[in-house]
Amino acid sequence: MRTRTTAVIATALLLTSLSACGPTGSSSSEKPTKNDTSAPAAGKGGGSETASLPNFVGKGLQSAQDEAQAAGFYALASHDSLGRGRMQVLDRHWKVCSQIPAPGSHSTDTKVDFGTVKLDEDCPAGGDQAEPEPAGKTMPNLKGKSVKVARQTLDSSTSIAVHDSTGQDRIVIVESNWQVCRTEPAAGAKLDGQPVTIDAVKFTEDC
Repeated sequence: MRTRTTAVIATALLLTSLSACGPTGSSSSEKPTKNDTSAPAAGKGGGSETASLPNFVGKGLQSAQDEAQAAGFYALASHDSLGRGRMQVLDRHWKVCSQIPAPGSHSTDTKVDFGTVKLDEDCPAGGDQAEPEPAGKTMPNLKGKSVKVARQTLDSSTSIAVHDSTGQDRIVIVESNWQVCRTEPAAGAKLDGQPVTIDAVKFTEDC
């Protein structure tokens, strides 16, 4: 009787030992595979990859962005090539005039910036029009700049009044669609916290 009981206990202990070893062995064999897969995704591999950046000039902005991502570039930006400070809200309504960096081999974490204009506009002949530097103590020449850019150029504490230069008393709502005709004080005058008046018309109109 004792021999039979001992055999039963030995068999039970053997089965318990085998069942405990199974999952442990399986778990240890899976862990290295999981760690190896996650390392490149976390950017802990051999550094940034290099890829060929195509030439996007002349393409629609949405198409350029899609192709850039397909090539491996995901840090994308765009700006208004006419220097009016407009936002590219509907990408399909804009086309690419310039790109930084130029086409070629680049690290895939490089930021790609597209200079753009609307589909019915011409790209500036001399390249992207730069926005003026922030005003200091002297009134800058803002004629031809958008009212939005003019406002951004002046100190944020400046009191600014914008008037319709045609005398129609239209309200200037989308300031990037209006161009500066004249300012008071005029360009070159000393700026010392005084209010600034801007006379403007739409970009489709003459001052």
